[in-house]
Amino acid sequence: MTMTTRVAAAAGAALLLGWPAAASAETTSAKLEARVKELEAALAGVKAELAARTDGSGPAIERIAPPAGPAAAGLPPERPRLTFGGYVKLDAAISNFQHADPAYGDLGRDFYLPGTIPIVGAGEGRKMDFNARQTRLWISGSLDLDGHKATARIEGDFQALPGNGDGRTTNPSDFALRRAYVTFDNWLFGQEWSNFQNVGALPETADYVGPTEGTVFSRQAQIRYTRGPFSLALENPETTVTPNGGGPRLMPDDSAVPDVTARFTLRRSFGELSVAGVGRRLSIRQGGLDSSTMGWGVSVSGRVAVGERDDVRFMLTGGDGIGRYVGLNFSNDAVVDAAGELEAIPLAAGFAAYRHVWRPGLRSSVIYSAQRVDNPRLMTGGAVNRSAQSVRTNLVWSPTRDLDLGAEYMIGERKLEGGSSGRLDRLQAFAKYAF
Repeated sequence: MTMTTRVAAAAGAALLLGWPAAASAETTSAKLEARVKELEAALAGVKAELAARTDGSGPAIERIAPPAGPAAAGLPPERPRLTFGGYVKLDAAISNFQHADPAYGDLGRDFYLPGTIPIVGAGEGRKMDFNARQTRLWISGSLDLDGHKATARIEGDFQALPGNGDGRTTNPSDFALRRAYVTFDNWLFGQEWSNFQNVGALPETADYVGPTEGTVFSRQAQIRYTRGPFSLALENPETTVTPNGGGPRLMPDDSAVPDVTARFTLRRSFGELSVAGVGRRLSIRQGGLDSSTMGWGVSVSGRVAVGERDDVRFMLTGGDGIGRYVGLNFSNDAVVDAAGELEAIPLAAGFAAYRHVWRPGLRSSVIYSAQRVDNPRLMTGGAVNRSAQSVRTNLVWSPTRDLDLGAEYMIGERKLEGGSSGRLDRLQAFAKYAF
């Protein structure tokens, strides 16, 4: 139906609806025909005027002002581009603790947590644990803003909060925040891996962290600026303290100055090399104590290609007062001396991993990791952690790009300052599908 026909039909319908009921059929027909001709003539005039305005022979058409909103405020009207993903992972582990076993739900039964390896008690033999708590979900968005770029990401998993259930029925686990941040050009605001940590150097393992005792591992809220290979960040401060003579860990939460971290990363054809540093002010103000001291640390890490497909990954970290950053807080940052003052605790840690690719989709890694803490024993006592080490090897097969099937054998050991020790042997298999 043409535009003329639609207009004529609509006009005719309107006339019929308003026409007096007493009018004769002949009169109605004659008037309708006359009215349709008038409308056709008017429509022809409108078309001619529009043609004149658009071909440049008449005045320009007046544009209707857009409604107020994001565009009027100088913001882009489009919505951000959203993507989501994650993976589903099943872990099955057989663990043999030399001494008393951690209770069901203890994180030390889900992944290698050297600070929880039992030191005393009789071992109870092998234990098998199945769980899918490492399953991960994330959503991210990005938006281009007239030469600027903004992104955001929210990520979580079920690993750190097993829930209040048991292994009999539904095996519940709570969803926990991993990462949540927004970036604008070179700036990052939110929770992300610490700028003191190099995630790119971590080796492939079946375990949640892998070479835990030798790894800088921390996610926390921060403000970070990155320009090329350099990055600088102000990060959430937190001090962990050993009481004088030993005892349960103190977490005073009294820091008033953010941790400052800096990183330089060099990427070349051979791989990458990263050097990072952290400066801290450790503080405690509780129970009559009011003291602060400085802490610092340096970490060198990287990945170096060996041949066409193999690589070596490594990390070496040392410093004073950086215990909570290394080995999932295997050592505390500081100890209270006899005068009630804080003294930073030195440590050294690291790992080395060699990955060999047997053929496309099939590879293995051999990994050694260790940490040594230089405790001032007269202040800490003999019940604090002195050292931990582990060795592991694995085999991982990827029949498709998104599916990994693997198995890993690991031996870990923890020693106390007083000489007591404990050992963990674990065989772990896993299946992971990423989407």
